[in-house]
Amino acid sequence: MRYLALTLLWANCCYVWQTRAEFFTSIGQMTDLIFTEKDLVKSLKEYITAEETKLTAIKSWAEKLDELTHTSTSDPEGYLGHPVNAYKLMKRLNTEWLKLESLVLQHTSDGFIANLSVQRQHFPTDEDESGAAKALMRLQDTYKLDSDSISKGMLPGVQHHLVSLTVEDCFELGKVAYNDGDYYHTILWMEQTLKQLEEGESGGVTKADTLDYLSYSVYQMGDLRRAIELTKQLIATDPMHLRAKANLHYYNDLLREEKPEDQSKDKKSSASQTESGIYARPDSYLPERDAYEALCRGEGIKMTPRRQKRLFCRYHNNNHPRLLIAPIKEEDEWDSPHIVRYHEVLSDAEIERIKEIAKPRLARATVRDPKTGVLTVANYRVSKSAWLDDDEDPVVHRVNQRIADITGLEVETAELLQVANYGVGGQYEPHFDFSRRPFDRNLATDGNRLATYLNYKDEQDAFRELGTGNRLATFLNYMSDVPSGGATVFPDFGAAIYPKKRTAVFWYNLFRSGEGDYRTRHAACPVLVGSKWVSNKWIHERGQEFKRPCGLTEVE
Repeated sequence: MRYLALTLLWANCCYVWQTRAEFFTSIGQMTDLIFTEKDLVKSLKEYITAEETKLTAIKSWAEKLDELTHTSTSDPEGYLGHPVNAYKLMKRLNTEWLKLESLVLQHTSDGFIANLSVQRQHFPTDEDESGAAKALMRLQDTYKLDSDSISKGMLPGVQHHLVSLTVEDCFELGKVAYNDGDYYHTILWMEQTLKQLEEGESGGVTKADTLDYLSYSVYQMGDLRRAIELTKQLIATDPMHLRAKANLHYYNDLLREEKPEDQSKDKKSSASQTESGIYARPDSYLPERDAYEALCRGEGIKMTPRRQKRLFCRYHNNNHPRLLIAPIKEEDEWDSPHIVRYHEVLSDAEIERIKEIAKPRLARATVRDPKTGVLTVANYRVSKSAWLDDDEDPVVHRVNQRIADITGLEVETAELLQVANYGVGGQYEPHFDFSRRPFDRNLATDGNRLATYLNYKDEQDAFRELGTGNRLATFLNYMSDVPSGGATVFPDFGAAIYPKKRTAVFWYNLFRSGEGDYRTRHAACPVLVGSKWVSNKWIHERGQEFKRPCGLTEVE
């Protein structure tokens, strides 16, 4: 492009000289060429100045990214373990690098552009950037984090990589929420944008644009008086804002139409909301959301000191020859239902090998639709997973054999070893591992769980085609430590099991009668800081007839 510009400039000069050749013998007539040349020199200087400005901007960008990539590549998982870093990486690759491409495309940078064009197919998409933004908001809700702390990168468990969100970042988070119809989070992040603007942070975001989103979102949340107040601020900031004037007229009409009792109620509600700065979070489809999120924060755990005294540690050999030689360390995590943790189940070398095999295959985790039985992607399960066959690597075979030795169960009918990685905000909301069968009211021993049972009475038997029966038990390997978040929680009875590398937890999903133990509804809490790696083995009923015989009662 630069050569093209110079060529056009030279062609323009030639054109002027050729068309003005008849004036060369006339000084008076040649004076026009003097001014033409002056204009050309001026244009040339402007071109050089613009080129230098752009090169300076590119150089500054390269230096900033050089320092950033030096930090990120030194510890990739640790760096991406901070959700703000992960979000900014998505935003940078999806948005900011494309701006740089546009800047460079104005000049001759064929090699760079060719390389960027090739690499761009691997860049995050708008959907990825939006997903990272929503993950930040999910963390904000679950762990009750205020927007200012997130913006400053001050998260529980953060030891390094302290980063901050710019005013543009906060504004974009608010826009993502707004475009998703999530006015609750729009308000939180537009208020944070205003705060940073008022603190003097400069950027490409205006106060008027922020107030525009904020005022309408407040109206959508039902706070009419504050919406009017914010709209007036918007008009004061931008007197020519036509939509704001129309909105103000509409809001005032609505206010006049309110009944006296509604106005009194609205005043109290508006005052409390404005003082606290927090609006009611929208209801969730999860009946146990509050209990689930409280457990994720380490609150509401129901293991009393008296119950804790009944928990023990022991060496476990299961009367198996291999474990008689090298017994496994077993620790009680919960009494009823019985959940145990096994220590030193996997070595670091085995963990790295499993991750190495799984990484190229990781794909968005799916769940089985309870009505159709079809595997599908769901927003309530945010992770990537891969399935490893027993015979594809000696390490996988060894791990499967070890699970069989420890549990004393048959793994020939079990599912493949599933490896999962939970990144920024990665979670799996409360779910059952087993397939629910048609419900018999006579089996209900606790009336409080009746509604939960009935919600799943029409679910298809997801494992009928496998011919291996239901998921009898879950063996969950933790393959990484998680600085903050990522616990496995059981909302029904208030248990929280925290990830610890090289350990595994085990529980039965079914009673000995084959009926599902509905107490085992559990969740993988969002990862706040870090990268959570797990592998799990779902052990099925078939083949266990003599290894775990039926009990005398339905709930034994």
